[in-house]
Amino acid sequence: DLSWVRPVLCCGHAHTRTLHCLPFSRRAAVVISGTELARQIQREIQRDVEELVAQGNMRPHLGVVLVGEDPASRTYVKNKTRAASILGISSDTVVRPSSVSQEELLELIDKMNRDWRVSGLLVQLPLPEHINERAVCNAIAPEKDVDGFHIVNIGKLCLDQRSMVPATPAAVWEIIKRAGIETVGKNVLVAGRSKNVGMPIAMLLHTDRNHERSGGSDATVTIAHRCTPRGQLKELACLADIIVAAAGVPGLITADMVKEGAAVIDVGINRIQDPKTGKVRLIGDVDFDGVKEKAAFITPVPGGVGPMTVSMLMKNTVAAARNAL
Repeated sequence: DLSWVRPVLCCGHAHTRTLHCLPFSRRAAVVISGTELARQIQREIQRDVEELVAQGNMRPHLGVVLVGEDPASRTYVKNKTRAASILGISSDTVVRPSSVSQEELLELIDKMNRDWRVSGLLVQLPLPEHINERAVCNAIAPEKDVDGFHIVNIGKLCLDQRSMVPATPAAVWEIIKRAGIETVGKNVLVAGRSKNVGMPIAMLLHTDRNHERSGGSDATVTIAHRCTPRGQLKELACLADIIVAAAGVPGLITADMVKEGAAVIDVGINRIQDPKTGKVRLIGDVDFDGVKEKAAFITPVPGGVGPMTVSMLMKNTVAAARNAL
C-alpha cells in the first residue's frame, strides 16, 4: 500500500518521499521548486481569468501605486505588472515622487478605491519616512486590498475568517500543501514576527480546520525572532517538524538546529556581496548547503517562496474581481 507516499516537485520533476519515515531519512532534502509550483498556479489563474471574461465580466485589473525611486521597489512593481500581463490581468502603475504628501497619497488611494475598473489595489512598500505606512494600508478598501495588509483583513485572518491573505504567507501555506507536507499535530517554528509575514504565517499554520476559512493546518506553532537567544532558538528549532525562516537574518538556521526529516521553508531575502566574485547575490535565512543534508524538504533562495508570492498576489487580484461581481 503506497497511499502514504506523497509526490512533490523538485526542479519540475515528480519525486516521492515516505512521509511517515522522515525522521529516519538520510537522503538529501527534496528541493521544492517554487518556480515550478508558481507555474501550476499561473495556469489555474489563467483559466479563472478566461472564465470570468467568457462570462461577460470585466477583465481583472490591478492598480499599483509606486512612490519614489527606490530600485528594489521599481523591480518588484515591474515583476508584478509583468506577471499580471502574462496571466491576462490588466494593470496600471501610478508613480508619485518621494516628496508626495501623505494627504495627496490618501486622496489618490480614495480615488482608486472608488474606481469600479480597479479590482485590486496595492501601494508598494516601503514608503518615505514622512508617510505613515499603517495609515496608507488602512486607506485601501479591504475588498481591494490584494496585499492583505488592511487591519480588517489582518483581523479576519487572526479570527480564522475568510479574508485577503498576505501574498507571502499564502505562498508558504500553498508550498506546504502542494508538497504534501503533513501539518496536523506537528510542531512548527516560525522564525520571524513581522506583521506582514511572520505573524500571518503563524496564524495560518495554527488554524483550526473546522473554522470558517478552509484549509487550516492544526499545527502547534512557536514564534521566535532575531532577539531570541541563539541557544533557545536552537532548542526550539530542534523540536520543529517544520521551520519557516522569515527573520531577514542570513544564515540564521544552520544544520545543527534542524532535526532529521524536517521541512524547512526559507522566506528570507538577503542581498550580500560574494567574497569570491564581488557581485551581489541573494541568499535566504537558512544555510542551504548544510541544512539540505538533514531536512526532508527545503526551499531555495532564489526560486522558492519568491515566485510563489507573486502568483498568490495575482490569485488575490482575481479573487477580488470575483468578489466584486
